[in-house]
Amino acid sequence: MFLKNHGRWTELGISRARSAHSHVPDDAARSSVCVFPPTKYGESSKESLELKSLSRWIVNRIVHFRPNDLIINGLSHFGFHDRTGKHYGIFHQKHFLGLIGKKGKLEWTLAASQIFKEVPNIQANLNYPMYIDNLDDGSLVVSNFGDAQLYRVDVDRKKAEVLVNGLNVGMKDAGNCVVDDENTVWVNEVTGCKIWRFDSAGKPRLTIGNGTRGFQNGNVGFKEARFNWIYDIRRGPDDNIYVLDSGNFAVRMIDLKLCLVQTLSGTGKPGYEGDGEDASKATFGSNPSARFDGPISLSLDEKGNIFVGDRQNHVVRMIQKNTNIIETIAGNHEAITGKKNRPAEADPFKLNLPEISSMDYHCGYLFVPTDIAPEEGDLALLARTRL
Repeated sequence: MFLKNHGRWTELGISRARSAHSHVPDDAARSSVCVFPPTKYGESSKESLELKSLSRWIVNRIVHFRPNDLIINGLSHFGFHDRTGKHYGIFHQKHFLGLIGKKGKLEWTLAASQIFKEVPNIQANLNYPMYIDNLDDGSLVVSNFGDAQLYRVDVDRKKAEVLVNGLNVGMKDAGNCVVDDENTVWVNEVTGCKIWRFDSAGKPRLTIGNGTRGFQNGNVGFKEARFNWIYDIRRGPDDNIYVLDSGNFAVRMIDLKLCLVQTLSGTGKPGYEGDGEDASKATFGSNPSARFDGPISLSLDEKGNIFVGDRQNHVVRMIQKNTNIIETIAGNHEAITGKKNRPAEADPFKLNLPEISSMDYHCGYLFVPTDIAPEEGDLALLARTRL
């Protein structure tokens, strides 16, 4: 059960409870069936709701990951649920990913070579894998930042093949990959400032942006649209593509019916303003010395509410679908590098989120990873309340 030829990583399946909360949603984290958070919480959770009555979120669990920790209680530091509800751990810097099964252990991995002796591996030369989504034929598509390649993965046949060689079509890198209702694959070229659309055979069908950094605050056609370092894209419940235009400190939407790029939030300038107002007036944090400046991650729920990992402000912000009002739902501006969160912390506004990374929403829960120190981090699991 130990890792093979990859240093002393933690044994698979090891379980270390690090939270005082008794309502941990293990099944919801790994199941295709949505289990809504219970209506009754412990005393600390009730206190949190009284302190922040406007918040619809509480901290359900905090898991601390030390160097070489992979899976703890069925959770990985970075991971995503696909549209069928399956939960995948993604280990960017170790260049592999895997399906986390119902028992909280990896059922299979996708990597260049066998990782675990007793876990089946599907061979693929992953190079900093970023995201995973479902194609109509039941296969998976996986994007790689390191070499701009997309893999099609047939799990039943235990076979992976290159779907898109991004370098061959002029891509500098590949961020996330999302599949729309027409079974086409959208990819954000992070540093190349473009959005690509590929058909299910891997052929490019559309690019938005010409590689030149730029910004338009409003609605523009596909040919005119410009971006500036795109860190994240996600498919919304309306089947439109949502873009985190990080270098422009903005959230934008690709309207597939109108063939427009719409700016939903952000002014093109950094800051920490706009809470309680229309998101179009909001600003997001900046640290010019950071390698990746601006907001870092994006996620949406089943109603189309948008969550932004405002990394340089050290907070999570939510844009309400029905009002377009933006608010901070977790974290605080005074984050401290190296400080772990208290395992029993229940107030989302007391969370220490110095470096938020790729977030994931699933069935009423928002998974918020943050780096704390080199190769060490916390995963804060926020639960939506019924208020």
